[in-house]
Amino acid sequence: MSRTTEEILKSAEINPEYKKAAEESPINITGPDIRGSRAAHLEKLRQFYPIPGPIPEAVVETEQQIPTSDGQAIRVRIYTPKQAPLDGSPLIVMYHEGGWRMGDLTDEDLNCRMFCRDLGAVCINVEYRLAPEHPFPTGVNDSWDALKWAAANAASLKADPTRGFIVGGASAGGNIAAVMAHLARDEGLSPPLTGQYLCVPALLHPEGVPEKHKHEYLSRFNNKDDPVLKNPGQNTVHLTYKPDKSSPLWEPFNHPLGHKGIAKAYLQVCGIDPLRDEALIYERVLREEAEVQTKLDFYPGYGHMFWTNYPKMPMSKKFVEDTLQGFKWLLKH
Repeated sequence: MSRTTEEILKSAEINPEYKKAAEESPINITGPDIRGSRAAHLEKLRQFYPIPGPIPEAVVETEQQIPTSDGQAIRVRIYTPKQAPLDGSPLIVMYHEGGWRMGDLTDEDLNCRMFCRDLGAVCINVEYRLAPEHPFPTGVNDSWDALKWAAANAASLKADPTRGFIVGGASAGGNIAAVMAHLARDEGLSPPLTGQYLCVPALLHPEGVPEKHKHEYLSRFNNKDDPVLKNPGQNTVHLTYKPDKSSPLWEPFNHPLGHKGIAKAYLQVCGIDPLRDEALIYERVLREEAEVQTKLDFYPGYGHMFWTNYPKMPMSKKFVEDTLQGFKWLLKH
């Protein structure tokens, strides 16, 4: 469903509940060890998550190193249901957030545990290498290597991709998931992807906005009061990640082959988020121009990654519930 310009602009008015929470607990992730600062901040909050830790009665978690195409190895965490569904386990591959320079496996623990417990899915949580030590396209290549590894090893992982094969992630991870959906189509991944989860994704840099969309690409410039993503941080990203601005491995919106034939997409988008408009435009382009099935949940008055940073809010709990319902939709044949 398309929204009017007035509705979209109004969605940037902060919800009173969110404003109160943000004022009472401002986020302060600074210092020379920004990764450690961010990790410590989130670790304090996980006790308030709907699934605060491992659930060994329902989910078996293991870790292993998998090879990359440049001769190195990356870590993945594998979540397997203790009681597999009689009709087989879908396969889900998740990529964490963190602006391509922060984040780790803990960021997608909640989702992977939930999908495993409630959907009977086998989940692969990927720890791709980060900038600035590993600039573009290392993280994307790692992510593609992990996806190919998951596809090739589905049987030994006790997964059945014919029941569903989904990639997903939030923010930078949402960008990676969108890139993976195109690579899977372009490279003929077998078995093929059946769904993609794009949560508050980065999809379109200001310098790459097509002329016909410039009038509706406003949130990157106007949404400067997001409590989490106070600034889209693209200058920092360019300095650290060093992406090729012309590459579809960085900006899936402008893929030279278009979007026809990619897997159906579920998106979650927030009104205050600077990344709001590129996600809304992308969903419409997928649906109207590329004939890709889409489902979108929209959160007026809330901002980027609000549910992980302010987990005690009722809307944060609803967001996680919506995520589960969105995956049920993705798994429908």
